[in-house]
Amino acid sequence: MRTTDVAVIGGGPAGLSAAISAASLGAKVTLIDRNDRLGGQLIKQTHMFFGSQKQHASVRGVDISGILEEQLSKYKDNVEVLLNATVLGLYEDGVVTIEQGEEKYFKIKPKAMVIATGASEKVLPFPNNDLPGIYGAGAVQTLMNVYGVAPGDRALMVGAGNIGLIVSYQLMQAGVKVAAIIDAAPKIGGYLVHASKIRRMGVPIYTSYTVKEAIGKDSLEKAVIVQLDEKWQPVPGTERELDVDVMCISIGLSPLAELLWQADCEMKYVPELGGYVPARDEEYQTTVKGIYVAGDVSGVEEASAAMVEGQLAGLCAAKNLGFTSPDFEARRQDCIDQLNTLRSGPVGAKIRAGLEKLLG
Repeated sequence: MRTTDVAVIGGGPAGLSAAISAASLGAKVTLIDRNDRLGGQLIKQTHMFFGSQKQHASVRGVDISGILEEQLSKYKDNVEVLLNATVLGLYEDGVVTIEQGEEKYFKIKPKAMVIATGASEKVLPFPNNDLPGIYGAGAVQTLMNVYGVAPGDRALMVGAGNIGLIVSYQLMQAGVKVAAIIDAAPKIGGYLVHASKIRRMGVPIYTSYTVKEAIGKDSLEKAVIVQLDEKWQPVPGTERELDVDVMCISIGLSPLAELLWQADCEMKYVPELGGYVPARDEEYQTTVKGIYVAGDVSGVEEASAAMVEGQLAGLCAAKNLGFTSPDFEARRQDCIDQLNTLRSGPVGAKIRAGLEKLLG
């Protein structure tokens, strides 16, 4: 049985930030990630971030990962990093069970933990949606930006949110022709700056459209799309057939909250935040004392917000164990102010509505 002050589960933007914050106050931190490198979604994000300088605006996601790892290395005496390590269970007595590689199985009992497991991609039901060539947007990013593999020659993007628009642009950068972008909603969900760039490159964006079926024998050969009416029902006679060998599904994310369910944290269904999310207080502590959350597992949002949430959760987890610093309150308030700024205006209206349901 190993022990640590703070266990951070998930080494993406939220988890890295939480580990840095907790270690900076003097806490012993164990950072656990199932992948072979830290960074989570950041390592495949080649686009530049929005936000402010504090959230690394105008820096590419893959470079932000390196920045956070460098910051973490300043506290190497306080931090243990476990890679290729999958958390299998989280139990009532606070014990975390871990499998590392294929040979190691062990337990850790932290005094507190920050769960930053992120989110998984939602799937879209339609005939033949399991044909080879049909991917989630994250999988396509991994193929192209991590492994340097083009997924195909001609693609259909399903979803006009920020991820769909950004990945469409990255597909074109990789030499893949994007036949069209469709979205079931009547309006584009992503930032107009992304949509305008896509349209200038000649890619049509069809709103109020969905996939009717995929066609192919051994892999995707064609996609049939259909228009939706105001009640989100298919309109007969509006079908279009597109010759594509790649279909990229980008219709949203669901929080990866299995460990929180297992720990018996109170969960609430909040559609604006992606589905079931843990009830928590302003310090990001759940209804189970000592378990904190940060990032998409606590509500699907941009990576900029995930990093700030991670900072806040890490600070509060360490502080509640007795670790602090003279500037603790100023750092905590700065995190709160950053989150309020990121969620301001019409862009953050959906997140604010979800948080009102969660915290209200």
